[in-house]
Amino acid sequence: MKFGQVEDPSKIDFTLPKDHSRTREILNRNKKGLENISIGCAKWNKTDLKGFYPKGTKDELTYYATQFNSIELNATFYGMPTPDQVKTWKEKTPENFKFFPKITNTVSHFRRLIDVTDPVTHFASAIINFDEKLGMAFLQLHDNFKPKDYDRLEKFVKEWPQEVPLAIELRNTEWFTNDDILNTTCELFEAYNITNIIVDTAGRRDMLHMRLTTPNAFIRYVGANAESDYERLDDWLEHLTQWKKEGLQNLYFFVHQNIEKASPLLSAYFIKKMNQEWKTDIHIPQMATESTGSLF
Repeated sequence: MKFGQVEDPSKIDFTLPKDHSRTREILNRNKKGLENISIGCAKWNKTDLKGFYPKGTKDELTYYATQFNSIELNATFYGMPTPDQVKTWKEKTPENFKFFPKITNTVSHFRRLIDVTDPVTHFASAIINFDEKLGMAFLQLHDNFKPKDYDRLEKFVKEWPQEVPLAIELRNTEWFTNDDILNTTCELFEAYNITNIIVDTAGRRDMLHMRLTTPNAFIRYVGANAESDYERLDDWLEHLTQWKKEGLQNLYFFVHQNIEKASPLLSAYFIKKMNQEWKTDIHIPQMATESTGSLF
């Protein structure tokens, strides 16, 4: 993942900003406590996750699902999934595994939310076959999709099938730099139970809006292949611990890297620290190679 990549990460202030004033109110609505923690990578491809798979691994998803409890499913962004494909993926994973499929780029990038009823219907009809293993679908809009096209976004949100949980990632900086635009958009998300995705990447600190619209935190964490990646994860755990106290219902945390082979290591570090801090018992992924320490 190259989005937000910078030449020198040491020059970036990675401090997490304070929460938006509305976030605590949203979290306080949840009286059920923490229900689900999903932590994973964005791919199960052996080439990208070099060193993660044991030699001779034939089915990458099956093995991946023994190490992680979820996947940010980017494969569905590049091609419309079929119901049969979804069922195949589902059958390869254990009972508590969750899929978070990205909506196909036909909808987000090529048609830019114009005349998308048919592809949205096809997409939703396919991924609903994940059944209990469907975590949440997510829409990632192009970084040149701006608030001037708010009407398209509003129509999309209002027509989205409510039986499929949805998160949305806005990328253009204009969504975050104007308070009126941000509030209007987030109020729309709140009204239709849409989760507002937070992205933590070096070159786009504006996407750390810390504005939750549901009691769910969907976080896409992009490391910089630097030692600071681990310190940043420590900061996130501290912040999430506070959200947990305030009413966090579901945590969806997906780790990316500019060089993806480090993603399992960062994920393992984060899970280990969370298990210690939160007294959880999430499986800690293991690298198949002898070197299980830092790649740096």
